[in-house]
Amino acid sequence: MAKQPMLKFVTVERDMPEKRSAEVRNEDFLEIYAPFIKAKAEEQASRCSQCGVPYCQSHCPLHNNIPDWLNMTATGRLEEAYELSQATNTFPEICGRICPQDRLCEGGCVIENSGHGTVTIGAVEKYITDTAWEKGWVKPITPLAERAESVGIIGAGPGGLAAADMLRRAGVQVTVYDRYDRAGGLLTYGIPGFKLEKDVVMKRNDQLTESGVTLKLNCNVGEDISFDDIRGAHDAVIIATGVYKSRDLGGPGAGAKGIVKALDYLTASNRLNFGDTVPEFESGELNAAGKKVVVIGGGDTAMDCVRTAIRQGAESVKCLYRRDRANMPGSQRETNNAEEEGVIFEWLSAPKGFTGDAVEGVMVQKMRLGAPDASGRQSPEVIEGADYVEEADLVIKALGFEPEDLQTLWNQPDLPVTRWGTVKAEFTTGATDLEGVYAVGDIVRGASLVVWAIRDGRDCAEAILKKFDAAKTVAAE
Repeated sequence: MAKQPMLKFVTVERDMPEKRSAEVRNEDFLEIYAPFIKAKAEEQASRCSQCGVPYCQSHCPLHNNIPDWLNMTATGRLEEAYELSQATNTFPEICGRICPQDRLCEGGCVIENSGHGTVTIGAVEKYITDTAWEKGWVKPITPLAERAESVGIIGAGPGGLAAADMLRRAGVQVTVYDRYDRAGGLLTYGIPGFKLEKDVVMKRNDQLTESGVTLKLNCNVGEDISFDDIRGAHDAVIIATGVYKSRDLGGPGAGAKGIVKALDYLTASNRLNFGDTVPEFESGELNAAGKKVVVIGGGDTAMDCVRTAIRQGAESVKCLYRRDRANMPGSQRETNNAEEEGVIFEWLSAPKGFTGDAVEGVMVQKMRLGAPDASGRQSPEVIEGADYVEEADLVIKALGFEPEDLQTLWNQPDLPVTRWGTVKAEFTTGATDLEGVYAVGDIVRGASLVVWAIRDGRDCAEAILKKFDAAKTVAAE
């Protein structure tokens, strides 16, 4: 009788790839986890219970066929595992690194709920696709036939690039317009290398260009080219700009020198690691070296900032968040990593102002949690008389992002937007009320996860292809 290759969660314990020590990883911007070796990946994949109702799959926005590619990994069918993984996810090696698996696929794992520790789905997903790149299984896209239709995509982030990939596979002519000099959006300039090394993103960019996708970089829509010109050049347009406008802070001294935006800070650091010359870093404006750094916010961007500051050699790094640890929006895994690396968290703390013309401190109000708000989370309330000043030479605002005013920037008063400034689009297709104009990702959802942007991009591409095919059918009748 053949030996059962799966359901080993009772005898095999959960094991993550080895994590480099904080003392070592604080010295560089390389990813903190070592890759799985083949035997370990097979062992961990074999823990999957192959349950009849795979909650891991239903909790994944892309509905990745996780049980099957875990089975294939455990039984040595790795190239098949890659093909199955790639069938539903445009960037599995990126999701394996940066998805909050604890809140998505791994959070729904049945064996986790039975007390055996979840399958390490993200680490196996990363291993599968990293191996596919090493073995040469990842090829440029070669459509079965070219199509005459053309699609313009504004924004080279995960949503836009996922749509580009899907459309190109169908033979559509695709041009992507982006304001930056490298494609990838926040994957390239927002997320630090210790979570996502940049060669991983650049390989996907190269794959798309080798597949015939045209990237028009350093192209700011509304300045270098008009939105109307893009619409006139293509049969359909996808808006995938993301949300880049930082939420601001008020209070006394909010305009002091040394108070900077999170995205400016992270972009400077990532550019430096690409080898670019970054004047704002060299001047010290966006450099934490030797400084007392305070980061305000409790999301994943705040975690990226505090961990970057540690690596830049800050004297101290503190994170202020107005709620407690249990109510923070960011990943608990990232918070644990930050604490290991030396970050101090000041929970139930909110800024009320700043001292110094060049910032010298943050005036902090201590908080307690009161009654739940509309979202169900307890609202922070000020504790009177508990204020203090936290010393700071550099303050980084990581309070989240809002959409830019596209109606004004692009001179498009008819572009439908919500009261929050996001583009109003159909949920499943991304279609807007403007003929041939679609929108995907954060510019529709508000600041969200990379995996949701990928899902939106793929769904939108499918809807556009259906519309192109329907138009062909009508024309042929």
